[in-house]
Amino acid sequence: MNETAHALGTSRTLWELLDRRAALTPDRPVLLQDDRTLTFGELRSRAERVAAGLYDMGVRPGRVVAWQLPTRIETALLSFALARLGAVQSPVIPFYRDREVGFALRESKAEFFAVPGEWRGFDHTGMARRLGARKVFEAYEALPDGDPAVLPAAPADGTSVRWIYWTSGTTSDPKGVLHTDRSLIAGGSCLAHALRLTSDDVGSIAFPYAHIGGPDYMVMLLLYGFPAVLFEHFALPGALDGYRKHGVTVAGGSTAFYSMFLTEQRKQPGVPVVPSLRLLAGGGAPKPPELYHSVVREMGVQLTHGYGMTEVPMITMGAPDDSAENLATTEGRPPEGMEIRIVDGEVRLKGEAVCRGYLDPEQSAAAFDADGFFVTGDLGRLTDSGHLVLTGRLKDVIIRKGENISAKEIEDLLHRHPAVRDVAVIGLPDTERGERVCAVVEQPPEAEQLTLAAVTSYLRAEGLSVHKLPEQVEIVDALPRNETLRKVLKYKLRERYT
Repeated sequence: MNETAHALGTSRTLWELLDRRAALTPDRPVLLQDDRTLTFGELRSRAERVAAGLYDMGVRPGRVVAWQLPTRIETALLSFALARLGAVQSPVIPFYRDREVGFALRESKAEFFAVPGEWRGFDHTGMARRLGARKVFEAYEALPDGDPAVLPAAPADGTSVRWIYWTSGTTSDPKGVLHTDRSLIAGGSCLAHALRLTSDDVGSIAFPYAHIGGPDYMVMLLLYGFPAVLFEHFALPGALDGYRKHGVTVAGGSTAFYSMFLTEQRKQPGVPVVPSLRLLAGGGAPKPPELYHSVVREMGVQLTHGYGMTEVPMITMGAPDDSAENLATTEGRPPEGMEIRIVDGEVRLKGEAVCRGYLDPEQSAAAFDADGFFVTGDLGRLTDSGHLVLTGRLKDVIIRKGENISAKEIEDLLHRHPAVRDVAVIGLPDTERGERVCAVVEQPPEAEQLTLAAVTSYLRAEGLSVHKLPEQVEIVDALPRNETLRKVLKYKLRERYT
């Protein structure tokens, strides 16, 4: 990490980090979207005016403001405006629907809720009203505006909880993950240091800005002073024009993104799909070693993959100068400041990037061991060189395209279907998605055999988010069980259908 980035990384709050970067390079671009460009200086000045508009609406330090917005310049402006005020932000992924959104609003006790109105054919404002959300306002194009003279002093404390992120974990309901400005700055600093980026790079944010990766990536931009292209809706080949137009050098997000780029590359072998691209990077889902080798061989770019979660956005990351063997078969090494302990095969963590716990005090108490290490529930081992190899998960979570999906949530819904006697939902390896969702169903006698179309139609009607729908349904006479408590043996199903 260079001296400037190191100095900026000591900022106490996200607003202080933006303020310091804007003073250093006010005219350099930070966010690019379509034909629009926002500089570091403009991000600071416009965010402060938005903060004043929010203040006029009644937003005060410590108040909880939920927002469910797509990846846009306006979303970043709103988020930094809330950081300027010292409000508590609760970002919600845009494709979540009534079940998840209602839970997040209730549990966070959000006093304000920013939505995009009607977006991609869905009425978010209507959903917010239906859920009884308080003080709903639309923030897709027009943002609140006011005179910064009304604002109180910017927050100076970076260790207070100011972020509530949501992860489904292993239970039916999401968990509210508590972060501070400092934990997010630490996570972004770790990512920036591992990737060896410079001010000449051009990044890209093709994933939901409401994901924990949003501030992670923004911190990286602020530390090194380079821009990123925003994609409100990512799909290939449609998004390629944006990558080429802005000369993106670093792309990625998760395993699914690597596979999509590789698919495009194979349409014209030998012709770089994005001529300026030099690095694919990401995490959030298992990476098959063969995918690493295919990307390097066919695309002619490096691929670095890492390990992170909503609770700890940056744990390990492959570095561009790692060996091919380590990049293909490990999750990289932890950065300075991240301590990894393996206890009975389980990965445990301590460091500034670790969250403060959960909204639920009982969940928080169970999340840390007696020595203050965060208990991940993931299984792994450290190599002699300090690289982390993940070998499995204790948590029954499916990671599809970088998003955690609770198997229990889907199982609970399917158990209510009259043609289901018992069901086990598992994740199966998938080169495009990381994992795909498979429902293995045991049906009662004489029931009409369920099809994938029937299962997905039923789950849609129950309000399940589209990204959680099974992509595979298998019908069995009897689920495999152990001989003691008759617990379903999911590993046998994974072995059978992988």
